[in-house]
Amino acid sequence: MKAENRKIRSGETADRGATAPRRLLLVKPRVALRRELAERLRDAGYQVTEAASGRRALTLCAARSFEVVICDWDLPDIGGAAFCHDFRALERTAECYLLVLAGSEAGHEILQGLDAGADDFVTLPINGHKLLARLGVGERVLRVEAELRASNAQLRAALDKLRDTQAAIERDLMEARKLQQGLVRERSGRFGDFELSLLLRPAGHIGGDLVGFFPIGTDRIGLYALDVSGHGVTAALLTAQLSVHLSGASDQNVALRAAQAGSDAVPPAALAHFFNNMMLEEMSTDTYFTMIYAELNHVTGLVRMVQAGHPHPMLQGGDGRIRAIGQGGMPIGVFENPIFDEIEFQLDPGARLLIASDGITEAASPGGRQLGEEGLEAIMRTNAFLGGHAFLESMAWSVSEYCRGERPDDMSAVLIEYLKPAEPVPIHGR
Repeated sequence: MKAENRKIRSGETADRGATAPRRLLLVKPRVALRRELAERLRDAGYQVTEAASGRRALTLCAARSFEVVICDWDLPDIGGAAFCHDFRALERTAECYLLVLAGSEAGHEILQGLDAGADDFVTLPINGHKLLARLGVGERVLRVEAELRASNAQLRAALDKLRDTQAAIERDLMEARKLQQGLVRERSGRFGDFELSLLLRPAGHIGGDLVGFFPIGTDRIGLYALDVSGHGVTAALLTAQLSVHLSGASDQNVALRAAQAGSDAVPPAALAHFFNNMMLEEMSTDTYFTMIYAELNHVTGLVRMVQAGHPHPMLQGGDGRIRAIGQGGMPIGVFENPIFDEIEFQLDPGARLLIASDGITEAASPGGRQLGEEGLEAIMRTNAFLGGHAFLESMAWSVSEYCRGERPDDMSAVLIEYLKPAEPVPIHGR
Protein backbone atom coordinates (compact mmCIF):
# COMPACT_ATOMS: atom_id res chain seq x y z
CA MET A 1 0.00 0.00 0.00
CA LYS A 2 1.40 3.35 -0.99
CA ALA A 3 2.41 5.86 1.62
CA GLU A 4 -0.20 8.37 0.47
CA ASN A 5 -3.05 5.96 1.25
CA ARG A 6 -4.98 7.04 4.32
CA LYS A 7 -5.16 4.30 6.95
CA ILE A 8 -8.35 2.90 8.46
CA ARG A 9 -8.09 4.17 11.99
CA SER A 10 -8.79 1.90 14.93
CA GLY A 11 -12.39 2.41 16.02
CA GLU A 12 -13.66 3.37 12.53
CA THR A 13 -16.40 0.89 11.59
CA ALA A 14 -18.87 0.47 8.82
CA ASP A 15 -22.58 1.08 9.48
CA ARG A 16 -23.51 -2.10 11.36
CA GLY A 17 -25.11 -0.93 14.59
CA ALA A 18 -24.76 -3.46 17.42
CA THR A 19 -24.79 -6.56 15.22
CA ALA A 20 -22.18 -9.32 15.33
CA PRO A 21 -18.98 -8.84 13.24
CA ARG A 22 -19.46 -9.49 9.56
CA ARG A 23 -17.55 -12.43 8.09
CA LEU A 24 -15.30 -10.91 5.44
CA LEU A 25 -13.08 -12.62 2.87
CA LEU A 26 -10.15 -10.58 1.57
CA VAL A 27 -8.73 -11.83 -1.74
CA LYS A 28 -5.40 -10.21 -2.57
CA PRO A 29 -2.32 -11.89 -4.09
CA ARG A 30 0.37 -9.71 -2.54
CA VAL A 31 0.94 -10.97 1.00
CA ALA A 32 2.19 -7.79 2.66
CA LEU A 33 -0.56 -5.56 1.31
CA ARG A 34 -3.20 -8.23 2.05
CA ARG A 35 -2.13 -8.63 5.68
CA GLU A 36 -1.89 -4.90 6.24
CA LEU A 37 -5.39 -4.33 4.87
CA ALA A 38 -6.73 -7.38 6.75
CA GLU A 39 -5.43 -6.01 10.02
CA ARG A 40 -7.09 -2.68 9.45
CA LEU A 41 -10.38 -4.36 8.56
CA ARG A 42 -10.19 -6.35 11.79
CA ASP A 43 -9.64 -3.11 13.66
CA ALA A 44 -12.79 -1.82 11.94
CA GLY A 45 -14.76 -4.74 13.42
CA TYR A 46 -14.73 -7.39 10.71
CA GLN A 47 -13.97 -11.10 11.10
CA VAL A 48 -11.45 -11.43 8.27
CA THR A 49 -10.33 -14.51 6.34
CA GLU A 50 -7.52 -14.14 3.79
CA ALA A 51 -7.05 -15.76 0.39
CA ALA A 52 -4.10 -15.30 -1.99
CA SER A 53 -5.85 -16.36 -5.21
CA GLY A 54 -9.23 -16.29 -6.85
CA ARG A 55 -9.62 -20.06 -7.01
CA ARG A 56 -8.70 -20.45 -3.34
CA ALA A 57 -11.29 -17.79 -2.55
CA LEU A 58 -13.96 -19.64 -4.52
CA THR A 59 -13.12 -22.84 -2.63
CA LEU A 60 -13.48 -21.01 0.69
CA CYS A 61 -16.78 -19.44 -0.41
CA ALA A 62 -18.13 -22.84 -1.40
CA ALA A 63 -17.29 -24.25 2.04
CA ARG A 64 -18.10 -21.27 4.24
CA SER A 65 -20.54 -18.42 4.32
CA PHE A 66 -19.15 -14.89 4.00
CA GLU A 67 -21.17 -11.72 4.15
CA VAL A 68 -18.59 -9.47 2.48
CA VAL A 69 -15.93 -10.32 -0.11
CA ILE A 70 -13.22 -7.84 -1.11
CA CYS A 71 -11.05 -8.91 -4.02
CA ASP A 72 -8.55 -7.47 -6.49
CA TRP A 73 -9.69 -7.11 -10.08
CA ASP A 74 -6.32 -8.32 -11.33
CA LEU A 75 -6.03 -11.87 -10.00
CA PRO A 76 -3.20 -13.94 -11.49
CA ASP A 77 -5.07 -17.25 -11.69
CA ILE A 78 -8.49 -16.03 -12.76
CA GLY A 79 -9.66 -12.73 -14.19
CA GLY A 80 -11.82 -10.37 -12.19
CA ALA A 81 -14.87 -10.84 -14.43
CA ALA A 82 -14.56 -14.64 -14.29
CA PHE A 83 -14.21 -14.52 -10.49
CA CYS A 84 -17.37 -12.37 -10.13
CA HIS A 85 -19.31 -14.69 -12.43
CA ASP A 86 -18.16 -17.91 -10.70
CA PHE A 87 -18.71 -16.36 -7.26
CA ARG A 88 -22.34 -15.49 -8.08
CA ALA A 89 -22.86 -19.00 -9.46
CA LEU A 90 -22.09 -20.55 -6.05
CA GLU A 91 -25.02 -21.83 -3.99
CA ARG A 92 -25.33 -19.76 -0.82
CA THR A 93 -28.01 -19.55 1.83
CA ALA A 94 -27.39 -15.85 2.51
CA GLU A 95 -26.59 -12.81 0.44
CA CYS A 96 -23.01 -11.59 0.15
CA TYR A 97 -21.72 -8.16 -0.79
CA LEU A 98 -18.93 -8.29 -3.39
CA LEU A 99 -16.58 -5.30 -3.45
CA VAL A 100 -13.83 -5.18 -6.10
CA LEU A 101 -10.56 -3.22 -5.93
CA ALA A 102 -9.46 -1.87 -9.30
CA GLY A 103 -7.10 0.67 -10.72
CA SER A 104 -8.32 4.22 -11.27
CA GLU A 105 -8.09 3.78 -15.05
CA ALA A 106 -10.24 0.65 -15.06
CA GLY A 107 -13.45 2.27 -16.35
CA HIS A 108 -14.35 -0.52 -18.79
CA GLU A 109 -13.42 -3.20 -16.26
CA ILE A 110 -15.78 -1.66 -13.69
CA LEU A 111 -18.75 -1.94 -16.06
CA GLN A 112 -17.70 -5.47 -16.97
CA GLY A 113 -17.41 -6.44 -13.31
CA LEU A 114 -20.78 -4.97 -12.35
CA ASP A 115 -22.33 -6.88 -15.21
CA ALA A 116 -20.62 -10.08 -13.98
CA GLY A 117 -22.00 -9.73 -10.44
CA ALA A 118 -19.94 -7.24 -8.47
CA ASP A 119 -21.90 -4.95 -6.15
CA ASP A 120 -19.42 -2.08 -6.01
CA PHE A 121 -15.88 -0.97 -6.90
CA VAL A 122 -13.22 0.96 -5.01
CA THR A 123 -10.45 2.42 -7.10
CA LEU A 124 -6.82 2.17 -6.11
CA PRO A 125 -4.96 3.56 -4.27
CA ILE A 126 -7.24 2.69 -1.35
CA ASN A 127 -8.61 5.55 0.74
CA GLY A 128 -9.58 4.34 4.20
CA HIS A 129 -12.61 6.57 4.62
CA LYS A 130 -13.81 5.80 1.12
CA LEU A 131 -13.51 2.05 1.66
CA LEU A 132 -15.42 2.22 4.94
CA ALA A 133 -18.10 4.35 3.30
CA ARG A 134 -18.52 1.76 0.56
CA LEU A 135 -18.61 -1.02 3.15
CA GLY A 136 -21.24 0.99 5.05
CA VAL A 137 -23.37 1.02 1.91
CA GLY A 138 -22.90 -2.73 1.69
CA GLU A 139 -23.95 -3.12 5.31
CA ARG A 140 -27.18 -1.26 4.66
CA VAL A 141 -27.84 -3.32 1.53
CA LEU A 142 -27.27 -6.56 3.44
CA ARG A 143 -29.49 -5.38 6.30
CA VAL A 144 -32.32 -4.48 3.92
CA GLU A 145 -31.95 -7.82 2.14
CA ALA A 146 -32.05 -9.66 5.49
CA GLU A 147 -35.18 -7.74 6.49
CA LEU A 148 -36.75 -8.56 3.14
CA ARG A 149 -35.91 -12.24 3.56
CA ALA A 150 -37.42 -12.23 7.04
CA SER A 151 -40.51 -10.44 5.77
CA ASN A 152 -40.83 -12.86 2.87
CA ALA A 153 -40.47 -15.80 5.22
CA GLN A 154 -43.21 -14.39 7.45
CA LEU A 155 -45.35 -13.73 4.40
CA ARG A 156 -44.85 -17.27 3.12
CA ALA A 157 -45.74 -18.67 6.55
CA ALA A 158 -48.83 -16.46 6.68
CA LEU A 159 -49.83 -17.53 3.16
CA ASP A 160 -49.34 -21.20 4.05
CA LYS A 161 -51.50 -20.72 7.13
CA LEU A 162 -54.07 -18.84 5.07
CA ARG A 163 -54.14 -21.63 2.48
CA ASP A 164 -54.63 -24.22 5.24
CA THR A 165 -57.41 -22.11 6.76
CA GLN A 166 -59.01 -21.56 3.37
CA ALA A 167 -58.87 -25.29 2.63
CA ALA A 168 -60.57 -26.00 5.97
CA ILE A 169 -63.23 -23.38 5.23
CA GLU A 170 -63.68 -24.87 1.77
CA ARG A 171 -64.26 -28.30 3.27
CA ASP A 172 -66.71 -26.88 5.81
CA LEU A 173 -68.59 -25.01 3.08
CA MET A 174 -68.81 -28.15 0.98
CA GLU A 175 -70.33 -29.98 3.93
CA ALA A 176 -72.62 -27.01 4.59
CA ARG A 177 -73.73 -27.15 0.95
CA LYS A 178 -74.66 -30.81 1.35
CA LEU A 179 -76.60 -30.00 4.52
CA GLN A 180 -78.38 -27.08 2.89
CA GLN A 181 -79.31 -29.14 -0.14
CA GLY A 182 -80.72 -31.64 2.34
CA LEU A 183 -83.18 -28.98 3.57
CA VAL A 184 -85.11 -29.63 0.37
CA ARG A 185 -86.23 -33.10 1.36
CA GLU A 186 -88.22 -33.85 -1.77
CA ARG A 187 -87.53 -32.35 -5.19
CA SER A 188 -90.85 -33.40 -6.67
CA GLY A 189 -94.29 -34.59 -5.64
CA ARG A 190 -97.51 -35.81 -7.22
CA PHE A 191 -100.88 -34.88 -5.71
CA GLY A 192 -103.82 -36.00 -7.76
CA ASP A 193 -103.54 -34.31 -11.14
CA PHE A 194 -100.92 -31.88 -9.88
CA GLU A 195 -97.18 -32.34 -10.16
CA LEU A 196 -94.70 -30.22 -8.17
CA SER A 197 -91.02 -29.80 -9.13
CA LEU A 198 -88.36 -27.85 -7.24
CA LEU A 199 -85.09 -26.21 -8.29
CA LEU A 200 -82.41 -24.98 -5.84
CA ARG A 201 -79.11 -23.80 -7.31
CA PRO A 202 -76.88 -21.68 -4.99
CA ALA A 203 -74.52 -19.23 -6.68
CA GLY A 204 -71.72 -20.22 -4.25
CA HIS A 205 -71.23 -23.08 -1.84
CA ILE A 206 -74.22 -22.02 0.24
CA GLY A 207 -77.00 -19.54 -0.38
CA GLY A 208 -80.11 -17.91 0.96
CA ASP A 209 -82.83 -19.46 -1.21
CA LEU A 210 -85.24 -22.11 -0.01
CA VAL A 211 -88.11 -23.95 -1.70
CA GLY A 212 -90.35 -26.76 -0.54
CA PHE A 213 -93.84 -28.12 0.07
CA PHE A 214 -95.79 -30.08 2.68
CA PRO A 215 -99.26 -31.64 2.86
CA ILE A 216 -102.15 -29.91 4.64
CA GLY A 217 -104.90 -32.41 5.33
CA THR A 218 -106.15 -34.63 2.54
CA ASP A 219 -106.93 -32.07 -0.14
CA ARG A 220 -104.34 -29.32 0.15
CA ILE A 221 -100.60 -28.76 0.07
CA GLY A 222 -98.54 -25.81 1.26
CA LEU A 223 -95.71 -24.66 -0.96
CA TYR A 224 -93.17 -21.91 -0.47
CA ALA A 225 -90.26 -20.07 -2.05
CA LEU A 226 -87.98 -17.88 0.10
CA ASP A 227 -85.05 -15.63 -0.77
CA VAL A 228 -82.99 -14.28 2.14
CA SER A 229 -81.09 -11.05 1.51
CA GLY A 230 -77.35 -11.32 1.08
CA HIS A 231 -75.26 -14.41 0.56
CA GLY A 232 -73.03 -16.75 2.47
CA VAL A 233 -73.20 -18.01 6.02
CA THR A 234 -75.62 -15.42 7.46
CA ALA A 235 -78.21 -16.03 4.77
CA ALA A 236 -77.74 -19.80 4.99
CA LEU A 237 -78.24 -19.84 8.78
CA LEU A 238 -81.52 -17.91 8.50
CA THR A 239 -82.61 -20.20 5.68
CA ALA A 240 -81.96 -23.23 7.90
CA GLN A 241 -84.04 -21.73 10.71
CA LEU A 242 -86.91 -20.93 8.36
CA SER A 243 -86.81 -24.46 6.99
CA VAL A 244 -87.58 -25.76 10.50
CA HIS A 245 -90.67 -23.54 10.70
CA LEU A 246 -91.82 -24.89 7.34
CA SER A 247 -90.86 -28.54 7.80
CA GLY A 248 -93.20 -31.42 7.24
CA ALA A 249 -93.38 -32.14 10.99
CA SER A 250 -96.68 -30.73 12.26
CA ASP A 251 -95.27 -29.97 15.70
CA GLN A 252 -92.65 -27.60 14.19
CA ASN A 253 -94.40 -26.29 11.10
CA VAL A 254 -95.90 -22.87 11.86
CA ALA A 255 -98.55 -23.23 9.19
CA LEU A 256 -99.75 -26.55 10.66
CA ARG A 257 -99.88 -25.62 14.33
CA ALA A 258 -103.49 -24.45 14.11
CA ALA A 259 -104.42 -27.71 12.42
CA GLN A 260 -103.16 -29.58 15.48
CA ALA A 261 -105.81 -27.85 17.57
CA GLY A 262 -108.52 -29.00 15.19
CA SER A 263 -108.89 -25.73 13.28
CA ASP A 264 -107.78 -24.85 9.79
CA ALA A 265 -104.13 -24.24 8.89
CA VAL A 266 -102.70 -20.75 9.25
CA PRO A 267 -103.74 -18.67 6.22
CA PRO A 268 -100.94 -17.49 3.89
CA ALA A 269 -101.14 -13.81 4.89
CA ALA A 270 -101.13 -14.70 8.61
CA LEU A 271 -98.02 -16.81 8.07
CA ALA A 272 -96.26 -13.84 6.46
CA HIS A 273 -97.17 -11.64 9.46
CA PHE A 274 -95.89 -14.31 11.85
CA PHE A 275 -92.50 -14.37 10.13
CA ASN A 276 -92.39 -10.57 10.02
CA ASN A 277 -92.95 -10.34 13.79
CA MET A 278 -90.36 -13.06 14.38
CA MET A 279 -87.75 -11.18 12.34
CA LEU A 280 -88.36 -7.85 14.08
CA GLU A 281 -88.79 -9.08 17.64
CA GLU A 282 -86.55 -12.15 17.97
CA MET A 283 -83.63 -11.55 15.61
CA SER A 284 -81.02 -8.82 15.97
CA THR A 285 -80.09 -8.65 12.33
CA ASP A 286 -80.51 -6.39 9.32
CA THR A 287 -81.33 -9.40 7.17
CA TYR A 288 -84.76 -9.71 5.56
CA PHE A 289 -86.31 -12.06 3.06
CA THR A 290 -88.93 -12.24 0.35
CA MET A 291 -91.47 -15.04 0.19
CA ILE A 292 -94.22 -16.69 -1.77
CA TYR A 293 -96.39 -19.00 0.29
CA ALA A 294 -99.43 -20.70 -1.19
CA GLU A 295 -102.06 -23.25 -0.37
CA LEU A 296 -103.02 -25.39 -3.34
CA ASN A 297 -106.21 -27.42 -3.28
CA HIS A 298 -105.18 -30.31 -5.47
CA VAL A 299 -108.80 -31.41 -5.84
CA THR A 300 -110.32 -28.15 -7.07
CA GLY A 301 -107.24 -26.31 -8.37
CA LEU A 302 -107.86 -23.27 -6.12
CA VAL A 303 -104.74 -21.38 -5.04
CA ARG A 304 -104.54 -19.01 -2.06
CA MET A 305 -101.25 -17.16 -2.07
CA VAL A 306 -99.37 -14.39 -0.30
CA GLN A 307 -96.65 -12.45 -2.11
CA ALA A 308 -94.16 -10.72 0.17
CA GLY A 309 -91.71 -8.89 -2.06
CA HIS A 310 -90.90 -11.98 -4.13
CA PRO A 311 -90.89 -11.78 -7.95
CA HIS A 312 -94.29 -12.27 -9.60
CA PRO A 313 -95.24 -15.89 -10.25
CA MET A 314 -95.80 -16.59 -13.95
CA LEU A 315 -99.02 -18.40 -14.88
CA GLN A 316 -99.05 -20.16 -18.23
CA GLY A 317 -102.46 -21.37 -19.35
CA GLY A 318 -103.23 -24.43 -21.35
CA ASP A 319 -103.39 -22.22 -24.45
CA GLY A 320 -99.78 -21.09 -23.89
CA ARG A 321 -100.57 -17.53 -22.84
CA ILE A 322 -98.51 -16.22 -19.91
CA ARG A 323 -99.35 -13.58 -17.34
CA ALA A 324 -97.76 -12.35 -14.13
CA ILE A 325 -99.66 -12.91 -10.87
CA GLY A 326 -99.81 -10.51 -7.91
CA GLN A 327 -98.87 -6.93 -7.08
CA GLY A 328 -95.61 -7.54 -5.20
CA GLY A 329 -96.18 -6.82 -1.52
CA MET A 330 -93.52 -5.89 1.04
CA PRO A 331 -90.54 -8.01 2.09
CA ILE A 332 -90.52 -9.72 5.48
CA GLY A 333 -88.49 -8.27 8.32
CA VAL A 334 -88.39 -4.62 7.22
CA PHE A 335 -91.59 -2.86 8.27
CA GLU A 336 -93.54 -3.11 11.54
CA ASN A 337 -96.91 -2.93 9.79
CA PRO A 338 -96.31 -4.37 6.35
CA ILE A 339 -98.84 -4.85 3.58
CA PHE A 340 -98.63 -8.27 1.98
CA ASP A 341 -100.35 -9.05 -1.30
CA GLU A 342 -103.01 -11.75 -0.85
CA ILE A 343 -104.06 -13.52 -4.02
CA GLU A 344 -106.63 -16.17 -4.85
CA PHE A 345 -106.98 -17.71 -8.30
CA GLN A 346 -107.93 -20.90 -10.10
CA LEU A 347 -105.64 -23.27 -11.95
CA ASP A 348 -107.23 -25.05 -14.91
CA PRO A 349 -106.15 -28.34 -16.44
CA GLY A 350 -103.12 -27.85 -18.68
CA ALA A 351 -101.94 -24.75 -16.79
CA ARG A 352 -98.72 -24.38 -14.91
CA LEU A 353 -97.46 -21.87 -12.37
CA LEU A 354 -93.79 -20.96 -12.13
CA ILE A 355 -92.48 -19.26 -8.95
CA ALA A 356 -88.92 -18.09 -9.63
CA SER A 357 -86.44 -16.18 -7.48
CA ASP A 358 -84.85 -12.90 -8.53
CA GLY A 359 -81.67 -14.84 -9.22
CA ILE A 360 -83.45 -15.80 -12.43
CA THR A 361 -85.26 -12.62 -13.42
CA GLU A 362 -82.33 -10.37 -12.42
CA ALA A 363 -79.66 -12.48 -14.13
CA ALA A 364 -77.74 -10.05 -16.33
CA SER A 365 -75.95 -10.39 -19.64
CA PRO A 366 -72.28 -9.31 -19.92
CA GLY A 367 -73.63 -5.97 -21.13
CA GLY A 368 -75.62 -5.53 -17.92
CA ARG A 369 -79.10 -6.14 -19.31
CA GLN A 370 -81.32 -8.17 -16.96
CA LEU A 371 -83.32 -11.13 -18.16
CA GLY A 372 -86.51 -9.72 -16.61
CA GLU A 373 -90.04 -11.06 -16.89
CA GLU A 374 -89.96 -10.78 -20.68
CA GLY A 375 -86.90 -13.02 -20.86
CA LEU A 376 -88.49 -15.51 -18.47
CA GLU A 377 -91.64 -15.56 -20.61
CA ALA A 378 -89.52 -16.28 -23.66
CA ILE A 379 -87.87 -19.21 -21.86
CA MET A 380 -91.27 -20.55 -20.82
CA ARG A 381 -92.58 -20.38 -24.39
CA THR A 382 -89.45 -21.95 -25.83
CA ASN A 383 -89.65 -24.83 -23.34
CA ALA A 384 -93.43 -25.24 -23.43
CA PHE A 385 -93.05 -28.82 -24.59
CA LEU A 386 -91.01 -29.73 -21.49
CA GLY A 387 -92.35 -30.39 -18.03
CA GLY A 388 -91.16 -31.06 -14.49
CA HIS A 389 -87.45 -31.16 -13.82
CA ALA A 390 -86.64 -31.22 -17.54
CA PHE A 391 -88.23 -27.77 -17.85
CA LEU A 392 -86.44 -26.43 -14.73
CA GLU A 393 -83.04 -27.71 -15.85
CA SER A 394 -83.53 -26.24 -19.33
CA MET A 395 -84.54 -22.93 -17.76
CA ALA A 396 -81.45 -22.95 -15.51
CA TRP A 397 -79.23 -23.66 -18.51
CA SER A 398 -80.82 -20.82 -20.49
CA VAL A 399 -80.25 -18.39 -17.61
CA SER A 400 -76.60 -19.43 -17.27
CA GLU A 401 -76.09 -19.02 -21.00
CA TYR A 402 -77.71 -15.59 -20.88
CA CYS A 403 -75.29 -14.35 -18.23
CA ARG A 404 -72.32 -16.34 -19.66
CA GLY A 405 -71.93 -18.30 -16.45
CA GLU A 406 -71.38 -15.17 -14.33
CA ARG A 407 -74.31 -15.73 -11.98
CA PRO A 408 -73.92 -13.74 -8.74
CA ASP A 409 -77.21 -14.76 -7.11
CA ASP A 410 -78.86 -18.01 -6.07
CA MET A 411 -81.38 -19.53 -8.42
CA SER A 412 -84.51 -21.31 -7.17
CA ALA A 413 -87.94 -22.11 -8.52
CA VAL A 414 -91.17 -24.01 -7.84
CA LEU A 415 -93.10 -25.41 -10.81
CA ILE A 416 -96.75 -26.42 -10.32
CA GLU A 417 -98.34 -28.26 -13.24
CA TYR A 418 -102.03 -29.17 -13.55
CA LEU A 419 -101.79 -32.18 -15.77
CA LYS A 420 -104.51 -32.79 -18.29
CA PRO A 421 -106.28 -36.15 -18.09
CA ALA A 422 -104.93 -38.59 -20.61
CA GLU A 423 -107.08 -38.60 -23.77
CA PRO A 424 -108.36 -42.02 -24.86
CA VAL A 425 -106.63 -43.42 -27.90
CA PRO A 426 -109.21 -44.46 -30.51
CA ILE A 427 -108.91 -48.00 -31.72
CA HIS A 428 -109.60 -48.22 -35.46
CA GLY A 429 -110.89 -51.19 -37.30
CA ARG A 430 -113.56 -52.14 -34.79
